Amino acid sequence: MPAPAAPIPPRHPWPRVAVLALAGLLAACRADPASSAGDGGNPDWTPATHGSGVAPNYDVVFPQQAVNTLEIAMTAAQWTAIRANMCTILGSDFGQPAPAGGGVPPTAQRPDPDYVDVTLTFNGRRWTHVGFRLKGNSSLNAAWRQGNYKLPFRLHFDWFEAQFPGIGNQRFHGFQELSMSPGFNDQSLIREKTAADLFRAAGIPSAATAFTRVFIDFGSGRRYVGVYTMVEVIDDTMVARAFGDASGNIYKPTSNLRTFSATQFEKKNNLAVPDFGDVQRLVTALNDPVRTTDAAAWRTRLEATIDMPHVIRWLAVNTAMVNWDTYGAIAHNYYLYAHPSRKLVWIPWDLNEALNGSPGVTGTPGGTGAPVPGGPRGMSLSMNEASATTWPLIRYIADDPVYAAQHRAALRDFVTRVFTTDAMHAMLDRNTALVAPHAVGPAGEQPGATYLQGGGAGFTAALPALKAHVQARRALVLGWLPP
Repeated sequence: MPAPAAPIPPRHPWPRVAVLALAGLLAACRADPASSAGDGGNPDWTPATHGSGVAPNYDVVFPQQAVNTLEIAMTAAQWTAIRANMCTILGSDFGQPAPAGGGVPPTAQRPDPDYVDVTLTFNGRRWTHVGFRLKGNSSLNAAWRQGNYKLPFRLHFDWFEAQFPGIGNQRFHGFQELSMSPGFNDQSLIREKTAADLFRAAGIPSAATAFTRVFIDFGSGRRYVGVYTMVEVIDDTMVARAFGDASGNIYKPTSNLRTFSATQFEKKNNLAVPDFGDVQRLVTALNDPVRTTDAAAWRTRLEATIDMPHVIRWLAVNTAMVNWDTYGAIAHNYYLYAHPSRKLVWIPWDLNEALNGSPGVTGTPGGTGAPVPGGPRGMSLSMNEASATTWPLIRYIADDPVYAAQHRAALRDFVTRVFTTDAMHAMLDRNTALVAPHAVGPAGEQPGATYLQGGGAGFTAALPALKAHVQARRALVLGWLPP
């Protein structure tokens, strides 16, 4: 197994005075005061489970035939600090609507929520002073307004090492970070994992995923907060695992690739070197006017910056199964890795909205591909709605005869080799069977910490709906492709 990616230098946690200063803000949000917790040793520490000198253990952390259980405990003071921080970000306390006429900043301008240190228990062992923070955009906003305790969050196992040197380079079976997706907008609870598995089966590296039951004590007692999909963090271990190298720049863009701005390419590693030349060359080559006068020269220049066969395959898979919440609808939820020999490589991310929606063969020219009330979600098969100003990468693939032919071939390969009826039904049945005992029934999700509707009726209806989606998409793609 390749070596893990270089650790991300931990940022300093909040000073205690900053936490105390937020008490006034929290009072305005009607939060309750609380006390803080102390420090202590950890007799459960072992090199294999907590140390940094081991390879990531995917069998333990990301089992494919079982559902793990995580237990997280924070103090009432830490939950108070989270609520104070979120009040400053969203303008209201947990379970409260947005303030009347409130100006919640655009998603791209919102700061990440702050970390608090929590205790995590897994397989009978404890990890102490683990960094816990909320994450997400629409999912976090919705859960927070609703007072839904099934909140999306991230874990960072040595975030607090400056404050607690005893946990220096702490890992979780070889992993430094993990992302926890709560199944927002997904009555099946399996779309994030299923989509990631589909990308990999089609030759598109993506994050490892596994279903996980989560219990959280918010300072007033342990409660079950439901089935999550644990997701491997791209710049922690995924790049090294998938590509055998993690030395190149890793970006999490918010760019439609029409013009270059360094502010739209968040670097996740190599932070001491402020070099964005690789992505700047991509944007320049993609939008080079030579495209309309010498298409072969344009393709050569573009392929010197990015792995285009890989991009075309990603686009085919993304379009066929429908994954609208990414490039082509909104300029987010993808990564770029500057591979030393393959140039930039496209990596999908945040797949809870995949396998959802029914765009047809054609769309509205000049549209965004984003969902509208009563309208389709996702990019149509012809991709005619993409324009050179909105989604140039998609527009130019569709316009170029060579790339368009490669895209059609990739679509056919996906629906006939990977996205088959038998394979998809088996995958959907298997994933549903794994999560069902923890989603509905006596040990299922509970009111106040779930997105499931109708007391579980939404979950029951989701499996046949997913199977129908697969059938409809297969028929549409095969009917559109030339014989």
